[in-house]
Amino acid sequence: MTEEPTTVEEENTQIAPGLALAMAPEEPEDGFRRRGPDPLAALRSWQPRTRLGRMVMNGEILTYEQALATGYPIREVEIVDALLPEIEDDVLSVNMIQRMTDSGRRVRFNVLCAVGNKDGYVGLSICKGKEVASTIQKAITQAKLKLVPVLRGNGSWESAEGPGNSIPFKVTGRSGSTRITLLPAPSGKGLVIGDYGRRVLTLAGVEDVWSRSSGQTRSTINFAKATYNALEELSKTKVSDQVGDRLHITVGRRNA
Repeated sequence: MTEEPTTVEEENTQIAPGLALAMAPEEPEDGFRRRGPDPLAALRSWQPRTRLGRMVMNGEILTYEQALATGYPIREVEIVDALLPEIEDDVLSVNMIQRMTDSGRRVRFNVLCAVGNKDGYVGLSICKGKEVASTIQKAITQAKLKLVPVLRGNGSWESAEGPGNSIPFKVTGRSGSTRITLLPAPSGKGLVIGDYGRRVLTLAGVEDVWSRSSGQTRSTINFAKATYNALEELSKTKVSDQVGDRLHITVGRRNA
Protein backbone atom coordinates (compact mmCIF):
# COMPACT_ATOMS: atom_id res chain seq x y z
CA MET A 1 0.00 0.00 0.00
CA THR A 2 1.52 3.27 -1.09
CA GLU A 3 0.98 6.46 0.81
CA GLU A 4 -0.30 9.39 -1.16
CA PRO A 5 1.84 12.52 -0.89
CA THR A 6 0.25 15.19 1.23
CA THR A 7 0.01 18.61 -0.30
CA VAL A 8 0.15 21.62 1.93
CA GLU A 9 -1.72 24.62 0.57
CA GLU A 10 -0.03 27.86 1.44
CA GLU A 11 -2.26 30.70 2.47
CA ASN A 12 -2.10 33.73 0.27
CA THR A 13 -1.13 36.51 2.67
CA GLN A 14 -1.66 40.07 1.56
CA ILE A 15 1.19 42.54 1.77
CA ALA A 16 1.49 46.28 1.37
CA PRO A 17 1.64 47.55 -2.24
CA GLY A 18 5.15 48.96 -1.86
CA LEU A 19 6.47 45.68 -0.47
CA ALA A 20 4.81 43.82 -3.34
CA LEU A 21 6.68 45.99 -5.84
CA ALA A 22 9.95 45.54 -3.97
CA MET A 23 9.65 41.76 -3.82
CA ALA A 24 8.54 41.37 -7.44
CA PRO A 25 11.29 40.41 -9.93
CA GLU A 26 12.57 43.39 -11.86
CA GLU A 27 11.76 43.25 -15.56
CA PRO A 28 13.87 45.65 -17.62
CA GLU A 29 11.97 47.62 -20.24
CA ASP A 30 13.11 47.23 -23.86
CA GLY A 31 16.00 45.05 -22.73
CA PHE A 32 17.72 47.87 -20.83
CA ARG A 33 18.06 48.04 -17.10
CA ARG A 34 17.23 51.27 -15.29
CA ARG A 35 20.25 53.25 -14.15
CA GLY A 36 20.59 55.18 -10.92
CA PRO A 37 19.70 54.29 -7.32
CA ASP A 38 16.84 51.88 -6.79
CA PRO A 39 14.10 53.52 -4.66
CA LEU A 40 12.85 50.09 -3.53
CA ALA A 41 16.24 48.81 -2.35
CA ALA A 42 15.60 50.00 1.22
CA LEU A 43 12.36 48.00 1.38
CA ARG A 44 14.11 44.78 0.35
CA SER A 45 16.51 45.00 3.28
CA TRP A 46 14.06 46.61 5.71
CA GLN A 47 14.11 45.32 9.29
CA PRO A 48 11.23 47.02 11.18
CA ARG A 49 12.18 48.63 14.48
CA THR A 50 8.76 49.83 15.63
CA ARG A 51 5.49 48.09 16.38
CA LEU A 52 3.77 49.81 13.46
CA GLY A 53 6.56 48.76 11.12
CA ARG A 54 6.22 45.12 12.16
CA MET A 55 2.46 45.30 11.57
CA VAL A 56 3.06 46.60 8.04
CA MET A 57 5.67 43.93 7.36
CA ASN A 58 3.37 41.16 8.60
CA GLY A 59 0.49 42.30 6.38
CA GLU A 60 -1.76 43.46 9.23
CA ILE A 61 -1.84 46.99 7.76
CA LEU A 62 -2.22 47.46 4.01
CA THR A 63 -3.11 51.15 3.59
CA TYR A 64 -1.83 54.43 4.94
CA GLU A 65 -5.27 55.20 6.33
CA GLN A 66 -5.14 52.06 8.45
CA ALA A 67 -1.74 53.11 9.77
CA LEU A 68 -3.11 56.50 10.83
CA ALA A 69 -6.12 54.86 12.47
CA THR A 70 -3.87 52.86 14.81
CA GLY A 71 -2.68 56.05 16.50
CA TYR A 72 0.95 54.93 16.47
CA PRO A 73 3.51 57.53 15.32
CA ILE A 74 5.13 56.87 11.94
CA ARG A 75 8.87 56.92 12.67
CA GLU A 76 10.20 54.80 9.80
CA VAL A 77 10.22 56.13 6.26
CA GLU A 78 9.90 52.57 4.94
CA ILE A 79 6.34 52.51 6.28
CA VAL A 80 5.42 55.39 3.96
CA ASP A 81 7.24 53.78 1.02
CA ALA A 82 5.42 50.49 1.64
CA LEU A 83 1.93 51.99 1.96
CA LEU A 84 2.24 54.86 -0.54
CA PRO A 85 4.59 53.68 -3.30
CA GLU A 86 3.20 56.28 -5.73
CA ILE A 87 4.50 59.21 -3.71
CA GLU A 88 6.56 61.80 -5.61
CA ASP A 89 9.12 64.35 -4.46
CA ASP A 90 9.99 67.85 -5.67
CA VAL A 91 13.11 69.76 -4.60
CA LEU A 92 11.86 73.34 -4.35
CA SER A 93 15.07 75.09 -3.38
CA VAL A 94 18.78 74.44 -2.79
CA ASN A 95 20.64 77.34 -1.15
CA MET A 96 24.32 77.54 -0.25
CA ILE A 97 25.11 78.98 3.17
CA GLN A 98 28.59 80.32 3.85
CA ARG A 99 29.93 81.08 7.29
CA MET A 100 33.34 82.44 8.20
CA THR A 101 35.02 80.64 11.12
CA ASP A 102 38.47 80.64 12.68
CA SER A 103 39.45 77.64 10.55
CA GLY A 104 38.23 79.22 7.32
CA ARG A 105 35.08 79.43 5.25
CA ARG A 106 32.40 76.91 6.16
CA VAL A 107 29.97 75.93 3.40
CA ARG A 108 26.64 74.19 4.04
CA PHE A 109 23.49 73.66 1.99
CA ASN A 110 19.88 74.39 2.84
CA VAL A 111 17.37 72.19 0.97
CA LEU A 112 13.60 72.65 0.80
CA CYS A 113 11.71 69.58 -0.42
CA ALA A 114 8.04 68.68 -0.82
CA VAL A 115 6.52 65.23 -1.31
CA GLY A 116 3.01 64.07 -2.13
CA ASN A 117 0.96 61.46 -3.94
CA LYS A 118 -1.19 64.02 -5.85
CA ASP A 119 -4.23 62.50 -4.20
CA GLY A 120 -4.68 63.94 -0.72
CA TYR A 121 -1.32 63.68 1.07
CA VAL A 122 1.52 66.21 1.14
CA GLY A 123 4.64 66.80 3.23
CA LEU A 124 7.30 69.52 3.45
CA SER A 125 10.72 69.60 5.07
CA ILE A 126 13.80 71.84 5.31
CA CYS A 127 17.19 70.27 6.02
CA LYS A 128 20.80 71.44 6.21
CA GLY A 129 23.94 69.49 5.42
CA LYS A 130 27.45 69.55 4.06
CA GLU A 131 26.69 67.75 0.76
CA VAL A 132 23.85 68.39 -1.66
CA ALA A 133 22.92 64.77 -2.47
CA SER A 134 22.79 63.56 1.13
CA THR A 135 20.92 66.67 2.24
CA ILE A 136 18.29 66.22 -0.48
CA GLN A 137 17.76 62.60 0.57
CA LYS A 138 17.49 63.67 4.19
CA ALA A 139 14.91 66.33 3.29
CA ILE A 140 12.84 63.81 1.30
CA THR A 141 12.91 61.38 4.22
CA GLN A 142 11.82 64.03 6.72
CA ALA A 143 9.06 65.26 4.39
CA LYS A 144 7.63 61.73 4.08
CA LEU A 145 7.44 61.51 7.86
CA LYS A 146 5.50 64.81 7.96
CA LEU A 147 2.69 63.86 5.60
CA VAL A 148 -0.66 65.50 6.36
CA PRO A 149 -4.06 64.57 4.89
CA VAL A 150 -5.59 67.30 2.74
CA LEU A 151 -9.26 68.25 2.83
CA ARG A 152 -10.64 68.65 -0.67
CA GLY A 153 -14.13 69.63 -1.59
CA ASN A 154 -16.45 71.80 -3.62
CA GLY A 155 -16.61 75.00 -1.59
CA SER A 156 -17.11 77.55 -4.39
CA TRP A 157 -20.58 78.95 -5.04
CA GLU A 158 -19.69 79.11 -8.77
CA SER A 159 -19.22 75.34 -9.05
CA ALA A 160 -21.87 72.90 -10.15
CA GLU A 161 -23.21 70.23 -7.82
CA GLY A 162 -20.84 67.35 -7.19
CA PRO A 163 -17.33 66.66 -5.89
CA GLY A 164 -14.58 69.07 -6.85
CA ASN A 165 -10.81 69.31 -6.71
CA SER A 166 -10.69 72.55 -4.73
CA ILE A 167 -10.77 73.19 -0.97
CA PRO A 168 -14.01 73.32 1.04
CA PHE A 169 -13.55 76.73 2.69
CA LYS A 170 -11.11 79.61 3.20
CA VAL A 171 -7.95 78.95 5.20
CA THR A 172 -4.84 80.98 6.01
CA GLY A 173 -1.26 79.84 6.58
CA ARG A 174 1.67 81.87 7.83
CA SER A 175 5.43 81.50 7.87
CA GLY A 176 7.59 84.40 8.97
CA SER A 177 6.08 87.55 7.51
CA THR A 178 4.48 85.68 4.60
CA ARG A 179 0.77 85.01 4.84
CA ILE A 180 -1.11 82.92 2.26
CA THR A 181 -4.89 82.71 2.15
CA LEU A 182 -6.42 79.93 0.07
CA LEU A 183 -10.00 80.25 -1.16
CA PRO A 184 -12.26 77.74 -2.95
CA ALA A 185 -12.37 78.09 -6.74
CA PRO A 186 -14.72 76.62 -9.36
CA SER A 187 -13.72 73.61 -11.41
CA GLY A 188 -11.42 74.49 -14.30
CA LYS A 189 -10.02 77.70 -12.78
CA GLY A 190 -6.63 76.17 -11.98
CA LEU A 191 -4.16 77.14 -9.28
CA VAL A 192 -4.12 80.93 -9.02
CA ILE A 193 -1.05 81.17 -6.78
CA GLY A 194 2.70 81.67 -7.01
CA ASP A 195 4.99 79.04 -8.48
CA TYR A 196 6.20 77.44 -5.23
CA GLY A 197 2.72 77.38 -3.75
CA ARG A 198 1.43 75.82 -6.97
CA ARG A 199 3.99 73.03 -6.75
CA VAL A 200 2.98 72.23 -3.17
CA LEU A 201 -0.73 72.20 -4.06
CA THR A 202 -0.09 70.01 -7.10
CA LEU A 203 1.57 67.37 -4.94
CA ALA A 204 -1.38 67.62 -2.55
CA GLY A 205 -3.91 66.90 -5.31
CA VAL A 206 -5.60 70.33 -5.27
CA GLU A 207 -6.36 71.49 -8.83
CA ASP A 208 -8.47 74.66 -8.39
CA VAL A 209 -7.87 77.43 -5.87
CA TRP A 210 -7.87 81.20 -5.47
CA SER A 211 -5.23 82.81 -3.23
CA ARG A 212 -4.27 86.05 -1.54
CA SER A 213 -0.79 86.78 -0.23
CA SER A 214 0.79 89.43 1.95
CA GLY A 215 4.16 90.10 3.52
CA GLN A 216 7.52 89.15 2.02
CA THR A 217 6.21 86.83 -0.68
CA ARG A 218 9.52 86.73 -2.58
CA SER A 219 10.95 84.38 0.05
CA THR A 220 10.88 80.89 -1.46
CA ILE A 221 10.96 78.99 1.82
CA ASN A 222 8.33 81.11 3.58
CA PHE A 223 5.97 81.08 0.58
CA ALA A 224 6.04 77.28 0.24
CA LYS A 225 5.89 76.76 4.00
CA ALA A 226 2.95 79.15 4.38
CA THR A 227 1.05 77.18 1.71
CA TYR A 228 1.84 73.93 3.50
CA ASN A 229 0.79 75.42 6.86
CA ALA A 230 -2.53 76.45 5.31
CA LEU A 231 -3.17 72.86 4.21
CA GLU A 232 -2.15 71.64 7.65
CA GLU A 233 -4.59 74.04 9.32
CA LEU A 234 -7.24 72.80 6.92
CA SER A 235 -6.66 69.22 8.05
CA LYS A 236 -7.12 70.22 11.73
CA THR A 237 -10.57 71.72 11.10
CA LYS A 238 -13.48 69.72 12.50
CA VAL A 239 -16.39 69.47 10.06
CA SER A 240 -19.81 68.00 10.79
CA ASP A 241 -21.20 65.23 8.62
CA GLN A 242 -23.91 67.53 7.28
CA VAL A 243 -21.42 70.16 6.12
CA GLY A 244 -19.11 67.45 4.75
CA ASP A 245 -21.89 66.00 2.61
CA ARG A 246 -22.95 69.42 1.35
CA LEU A 247 -19.41 70.44 0.35
CA HIS A 248 -18.42 66.91 -0.80
CA ILE A 249 -15.40 66.91 1.48
CA THR A 250 -12.79 64.18 1.02
CA VAL A 251 -9.97 63.61 3.52
CA GLY A 252 -6.85 62.06 2.02
CA ARG A 253 -7.16 59.69 -0.91
CA ARG A 254 -10.44 59.36 -2.80
CA ASN A 255 -9.90 55.72 -3.77
CA ALA A 256 -8.15 54.31 -0.71
